[in-house]
Formats: sequence, structure tokens, C-alpha cells
Amino acid sequence: MAAFLTPGRHTRRKRRQEPMWQINVTPFVDVMLVLLIVFMVTAPLLTVGVPVDLPRTEARNLSDPDEPLIITVTAEGEIYVQETEVDMSTLIPLLVSVTEANQEARIFLRGDRAIAYGRVMEVMGAVNNAGFTRVALVAELPPPETQ
Repeated sequence: MAAFLTPGRHTRRKRRQEPMWQINVTPFVDVMLVLLIVFMVTAPLLTVGVPVDLPRTEARNLSDPDEPLIITVTAEGEIYVQETEVDMSTLIPLLVSVTEANQEARIFLRGDRAIAYGRVMEVMGAVNNAGFTRVALVAELPPPETQ
């Protein structure tokens, strides 16, 4: 029988590290929580940015899967398409070019509560005379009554 006399050479066995078979999900959860916070903060900023005090109504909400084109008439009578200010004379050519002459495009018209009703109807009439048939007025729902 043979024995090893050199100390330390073969007396200690090196343990091989076994491969780790579990996934560490802590960094994954951290990244998902940060992304959730980012989306929660940026989602409200994606709405149209022209401030308008809308009138209140009790009509039901419309649901449409297509993104509508939004025309806004401010309290000063200025007209905006999405967030771009336009003149009444350039409104219809802009709508035709943006919708690619699709007269079935969904258009929402937002008018400030303080503006004269005639100004909103002037814009709506011009859009309707251009052949756009799917034009809707936008209003706020009244706050729920507490009893």
C-alpha cells in the first residue's frame, strides 16, 4: 500500500462548485418596478396638452379603437389640431393632409366652456362641409353626486 508523504498536495480535496440552477429574480423584480413607475408617471402626459375647460354633460362615453384627431377651440377662440395652432383658413387643408383624405376619420372637437357657441359651430360646420362625417363634440362628465 502506498501513501503520499507530501503534505498539502493530495490531502485536501478541492470541492468543485456546482452550477447554480436557481434564477435570482430580485434584479428582475427591481427592473419591473422601475418600469412600472416610469409608465405610471408618463401615461398622464400622453394626453393632448391644450388646456380647455370643457362643458359637463351626462351622455355616455364613446369607445373607438382608432386614435381620433382632436381639434380644440380655446377660450380665446384659437384653433388647435392636436397641439399645433392653426388658422381657420388652413384647418381644412391640414385635416385633409393628416387624414390622407379619409373622410371616415374620427374627429373630436373640444370647445372651451367660455367660448361662444357660434365659434364652435363655425369650426364644426367647416369640418363637416369638407366632407368629414364622423365629427363628435367632447364634454366632461359631471362629478358623481354624493349622498
